[in-house]
Amino acid sequence: MADKLTLDIVTPYGHIFTDEVDEIAASGSEGEFGVLPEHASFLTTLRIGMLTYKKGAETGIFFISSGYAEVGPDKVTILADSAERSDDINVERAKAAMKRAEERLKEIEKFDHARATASLERAIMRIQVVEKRTIR
Repeated sequence: MADKLTLDIVTPYGHIFTDEVDEIAASGSEGEFGVLPEHASFLTTLRIGMLTYKKGAETGIFFISSGYAEVGPDKVTILADSAERSDDINVERAKAAMKRAEERLKEIEKFDHARATASLERAIMRIQVVEKRTIR
């Protein structure tokens, strides 16, 4: 019986993270899900959200900008459009992006609503990821 999971996070820009962890939680397109060792295998799409893992007393947090998760009994592979460690997020840049997106949404006829909404969602999630990191 495995007592650890291998977590791999990969983006089109390269391999972001690999480690042996105790548990994982992520934002699936159908809702939040958690994975422990010996989990049933499944494949799901990911929405813009947060991925957390626990390794002993350590908690790691990532921003994930959609993608796929392949879950197996001893390995979880995340194929993300983009991924950022909470420590790497520039919160001021995320707040500025949030403000720009909010302004664009006020001027619907000039901008692509779906694109502005997605930009707003990414900025808000980045800020939430940083805030979660600072609470611990």
